Amino acid sequence: MHFNSVSTLKTALEQKRISSLELTQLFLNRIQKYDRQVNSYITVTAEKAISSAKLADARRAKGDTAPLLGMPIAQKDIFCTDGVRTSCASRMLDNFIAPYDATLVQKTQAAGMVMLGKTNMDEFAMGSSNETSFYGAVQNPFDIERVPGGSSGGSAAAVAAGLAPIATGTDTGGSIRQPAALCNLTGLKPTYGRISRFGMIAFASSLDQGGPMGRTAEDCALLMNVISGFDERDSTSVNEAVPDFTAHLNAPLKGLKIGLPKEFFTDALNPEMAKLIHDAAKVLEKEGAILKEISLAKSALSVPAYYILASAECSSNLSRFDGVRYGHRAENPKDLLELYCASRAEGFGKEVKRRIMMGTYALSTGYYDAYYVKAQQIRRLIFNDFNNAFSEVDVILGPTTPEIAFKKGEKAADPITMYLSDIYTIAANLAGIPALSMPGGFLQNLPIGVQLMAPIFQEAKLLNIAHRYQQNTDWHTRTPKHFAE
Repeated sequence: MHFNSVSTLKTALEQKRISSLELTQLFLNRIQKYDRQVNSYITVTAEKAISSAKLADARRAKGDTAPLLGMPIAQKDIFCTDGVRTSCASRMLDNFIAPYDATLVQKTQAAGMVMLGKTNMDEFAMGSSNETSFYGAVQNPFDIERVPGGSSGGSAAAVAAGLAPIATGTDTGGSIRQPAALCNLTGLKPTYGRISRFGMIAFASSLDQGGPMGRTAEDCALLMNVISGFDERDSTSVNEAVPDFTAHLNAPLKGLKIGLPKEFFTDALNPEMAKLIHDAAKVLEKEGAILKEISLAKSALSVPAYYILASAECSSNLSRFDGVRYGHRAENPKDLLELYCASRAEGFGKEVKRRIMMGTYALSTGYYDAYYVKAQQIRRLIFNDFNNAFSEVDVILGPTTPEIAFKKGEKAADPITMYLSDIYTIAANLAGIPALSMPGGFLQNLPIGVQLMAPIFQEAKLLNIAHRYQQNTDWHTRTPKHFAE
């Protein structure tokens, strides 16, 4: 049952073949048994989970039919949770107990979902491998010697190992899609502004977006129905009507135009992976879709532009962590300056410090126009690239990552190589468009992901395509054997 989809578990709960309490206890038992091998959770909220499950069962007994009532969920430890540590996997916030719930958390609680705990992540969501966490690296359940992807690697590993049926993540440059690809899950980065960022600790405010990570497109659609919507507390939230994301999952694909960017299928992509991506496109073609080669000429500029912009915003956002108001505070500083310097030096990890320094440099006098402004101009060119492409096709298909999950420590000494792990995902964040990764096959017994991108607010179309693909393939049903019991 621990590897069942949310839609299957939903039916079991509705038919009262299992209670929320029983289901919650099943996952809590598995976390206790297996998570030492995976390190997917930072905090397990067992008592709160059991209490919430009992409340969900009571609601159901009174006739409540909320779709995800009683469904367990894991929350990335970047979302504030009232009364529970919210650490962002950083020593800086190791002692921070959030005094309120993020809007996304509020919505899941109102729907009757049961939080199992807070998942591990790259520190402040900065990383592509989940190796920068203050609480230690997360292991990939398909091979514990390899990374699960980042920064939402804890959420991905928890679902992949059967330690949660579904989880939330955040995606700034690929941090939902990349770990979803490396852990054989479906992960959706919604349109920027679709899901409230209130209570989500900021890395790069113009890029961050929360979203679902599950076994199937249908599971992601079910959670999207819960967490989407306008929030007046979030100035970046968009007041756009929210559709029922499950309503058109089975819509036919006949006549759908799918673009394959020639820039994504170069020598930089593992040729065996390229074949699997093309095989996935052919499955959709058999469903009636039309394939067309397109160009995203500015996509090669996305990585340098992203790391200027994201680092600049991170430098600004993380300036609030100074040892004065909350978070880590250095002991016995001789003056205020030493308090600032020592608290930040002790509280932040190496990768976070690197990005703060890059961002501060890019925003400094004499370099702002040369770097930050130029990166914003490139961002606009990338946005225009997508607009031109979407005048020819309905969606874009390509790889999620350039390779399979790499071994732990393999890229730790080379930040540039690590940054290139997100080469295919970053452009969607710069453009603010929705993008999805779905399981597309295996290489060397490790999963690979197929990425789909669509115009703004067309998440339902992506979920429809992924669902139809998953009806014709079984890649998404493959699970890590070591965690099967």
